[in-house]
Amino acid sequence: MSSDPGPIGIFDSGYGGLTILHGIRQLLPQYDYLYLGDNARAPYGTRSFDVVYEFTRQAVIRLFEMGCHLVILGCNTASAKALRSIQQNDLPKLDPQRRVLGIIRPTAEIVGSITHTRHVGIFATEGTIKSESYNLEIHKLFPDIIVNGVACPFWVPLVEYNEADSPGADYFVKKRIDQLMRMDADIDTVILGCTHYPLLLPKIHKYIPRGIRIISQGEYVADSLQNYFQRHPEIEKRCTQGGLVKYLTTENPEKFKEQAQLFLHEPVEVENIALGQ
Repeated sequence: MSSDPGPIGIFDSGYGGLTILHGIRQLLPQYDYLYLGDNARAPYGTRSFDVVYEFTRQAVIRLFEMGCHLVILGCNTASAKALRSIQQNDLPKLDPQRRVLGIIRPTAEIVGSITHTRHVGIFATEGTIKSESYNLEIHKLFPDIIVNGVACPFWVPLVEYNEADSPGADYFVKKRIDQLMRMDADIDTVILGCTHYPLLLPKIHKYIPRGIRIISQGEYVADSLQNYFQRHPEIEKRCTQGGLVKYLTTENPEKFKEQAQLFLHEPVEVENIALGQ
């Protein structure tokens, strides 16, 4: 693996991480980025811990080989099921100077300053909810906050099949919001714990009770990364600054281009890549 500076790697099981990339680029446009979507093996949300760990590990190694010194897991499921193992078990062997960061902790860190009732809700995939990663991270930082989460299995397909604005989406969005509010009527802050969900924000705003704050991860992850660079200038120096973005997918590049426009509202060029060979 080259020790020369390289782009910031952003990995996701599919397209949702593009909302993270978009948020980061809004704040830090000067850096180069390499986005890798494992679309051929998505979704990760229902897969086991071992499988998510292995797939994520393969992607991280590939991004390291392509010159990234810092990789962000722009995927809640990968952050929940693979991040800790990669940080503790793999990085010391692969390269102790490289870094892998997740997106759950930056989101958990912001919650304490937003909630007044100290009751927080999570919408996420089944894998993220079952992992209880948000509960654990929030309780580490804010032991007094009560956290309740609801898995939303149909929300990702609604986005990926371009049905986020359709009348049919109303049923599935309202159903999960009602379920969460039945669990805890005192919730005043809701985390969108899946990177696809910001595309459902118009529907979520339509049905969520008035006054509830909705946390969409992109901007908070960007703020956290900027802060991380200030604290770790040695990592920041290894990230090239040319303002370029390159996209890689394990699936059909044409399909990726089409989907990426839903998330980024701009045309992209994308290359096919194989993982796990």
